[in-house]
Amino acid sequence: MIDPHCHTSSIKVNKPAEVVFDLMSDGVKQGGWAWGSFDREDVGDGIFAGTSVFNGVRTFVRLDADRARLLVDYDVGPSKSALRFRNSARVLPGATLGHAADSCVVTLMTWRLADQDDAGWTQISTVHEAEMYLIRGLAERDPQ
Repeated sequence: MIDPHCHTSSIKVNKPAEVVFDLMSDGVKQGGWAWGSFDREDVGDGIFAGTSVFNGVRTFVRLDADRARLLVDYDVGPSKSALRFRNSARVLPGATLGHAADSCVVTLMTWRLADQDDAGWTQISTVHEAEMYLIRGLAERDPQ
């Protein structure tokens, strides 16, 4: 079944889960892989802003990171005052899935908004799949 409400993308990364979680839960570092809010800056109050590589629009993001569960929720919007839950990332230690202990699997999830058209849904789903390779590349070349 093709899920009409949630899209997921995952990739195995040859780094420990905690290292990859640090990448996924850092609002500035996220600007190195999140094409919808690229080249991030900290704008205060736990909110970050970047620019979409697709349309040049400034996008704001607030992260809610749960280190114990290696889970990050992302609230996204066009301004600080218009943020709403949009995406989530989960990092699973490799050993949980039978992989090497110094590896992990990272998953991005996004849920379709009621007012999102088909083109927008296809774009975000496709972009998340491509972002997986950026996440893996950034994580694996990190000297940690």
